[in-house]
Amino acid sequence: MGGEERESRERRANGASAVRRGAAERPRVRLDLPRAPRRTFWPEYDPEAFGRLSEKIARFLGTGRFIVWMTVVVIVWIGWNVLVPGHLRFDEFPFIFLTLALSLQASYAAPLILLAQNRQADRDRVTQEQDRKQNERSIADTEYLTREIAALRLGLGEVATRDWIRSELEDLLRDLELRQMVEAESDERDR
Repeated sequence: MGGEERESRERRANGASAVRRGAAERPRVRLDLPRAPRRTFWPEYDPEAFGRLSEKIARFLGTGRFIVWMTVVVIVWIGWNVLVPGHLRFDEFPFIFLTLALSLQASYAAPLILLAQNRQADRDRVTQEQDRKQNERSIADTEYLTREIAALRLGLGEVATRDWIRSELEDLLRDLELRQMVEAESDERDR
């Protein structure tokens, strides 16, 4: 009984419930640590590197150089299989092997081009989002500056300007001159 009691105590200390007493013990999983990566039988690849490669291929497929080289290869292929003696020909008149090669090239080119387009669309989406945020900031800044200019205009309506001060000083000068004239006349009368 001593061994069973000790096992029961250890289970309770480890947090095992009464329901799991009969089940085999599983190691506890720590939720604060990431899981170790599982080994797979499939080869691993870097999606970014594959995407960059597909963009390079798609960029090459869209050039005039590719079209010229492809045209040269097709002309040489057809010329070889039409003009050389029969025992040296490897693809007779319906050129089935040429058709197969071009179909294979097209079947690989189309998904690579689509992948490159999707990556470009993702980049455009990110750029568009950044531009939209920048435009929002610019609009907010413009609205703020507009409010500030309006506040300055209202404030300037209450501030003494140079012309207003000049007109006030001219009025005071006239008043002083009138006073001096009145005082001078009253002084002359008093004498």
